[in-house]
Amino acid sequence: MRFLAKLNACIEQGKTVLNSANRAHGVKHRRGDGSLGALIPGDSAVGDPGFQVQRGPIANIEIGTEVKILAKAMIKQIDRVKSDLRKQATEFRRSNPRAIIAAIVGVNHAAVYRSFEGEREFVTEGKRYKHPADEAQAAVRHVEELRPDFDELLILKFRATNLEPFPFEWVDPVLSRKDYASFLVRTGGLYQHRF
Repeated sequence: MRFLAKLNACIEQGKTVLNSANRAHGVKHRRGDGSLGALIPGDSAVGDPGFQVQRGPIANIEIGTEVKILAKAMIKQIDRVKSDLRKQATEFRRSNPRAIIAAIVGVNHAAVYRSFEGEREFVTEGKRYKHPADEAQAAVRHVEELRPDFDELLILKFRATNLEPFPFEWVDPVLSRKDYASFLVRTGGLYQHRF
């Protein structure tokens, strides 16, 4: 596919690699959740069976991605989540002003959710702890406000209860697939132009 031609060529040649430490060498910044960048000249990329993208130390970040999952008490923590995402976008840009900055945010739409703090268990009950479904649309609206801070922002709507047998489903599987595929197409297009 032409929108990924340049990125695919750099990956196949081992010039662009995943940095599992999520840091660009020699640049002080908070590490993100996912960093793809130019392999440091003179270093070797390491391939792992079953993976096309090799890994290694990077000189700069070409694509930086931050991921957040909002599972419960979303509105209570939304200001911190938004602040963290914005700060990480700034950190990625410190490594490389041309970097493609992406965010992926999952928003739970389940009718109930169970969480843990150490040995203590909390199940949403609607009074003290709102159910994820009650806050999901407001959380999505808040996350949408971040769009200007990122080159790409993907919001994935899901349902997960964290109760046995741990069911998981996309709110709209077809829309999720299309959103994700479009996210990749646009990111690949940006890579073609910037690198």
